[in-house]
Amino acid sequence: MKFLISLHINPAVLEALTDEEKAAIGAGHGAFIEDLKASGELITTQALVDPAQAAVVTVRGGQPVVTDGPFLEAKEFLGGFYLVDCEDRERAIELAARIPDAAVEGLGVEVRQVMFSDGHLEA
Repeated sequence: MKFLISLHINPAVLEALTDEEKAAIGAGHGAFIEDLKASGELITTQALVDPAQAAVVTVRGGQPVVTDGPFLEAKEFLGGFYLVDCEDRERAIELAARIPDAAVEGLGVEVRQVMFSDGHLEA
């Protein structure tokens, strides 16, 4: 089963961390990635740039309309994700609990099963 484990970032929380705490989070992600590779459960992982660099695309009257910046005004934003292939939801939650962000109050880790990929329903 495939799951998307998404990392929700609150910039104020990150700014309040010490350099040592930030380094520990980075090292924790590195170790987590190596463990996922070793277990064969990692499909991919990506970190995303700050939402201020985002573009929102909508189509109105058949024409694309592009707006700079994030679509919603919110203090949290999607900072990155892990796409994993594991046995079941319980295993995906177990993996998510090992992500360093899950231990930092004010940051969020969300687990969602992939419903389809490559046009095929999986759930």
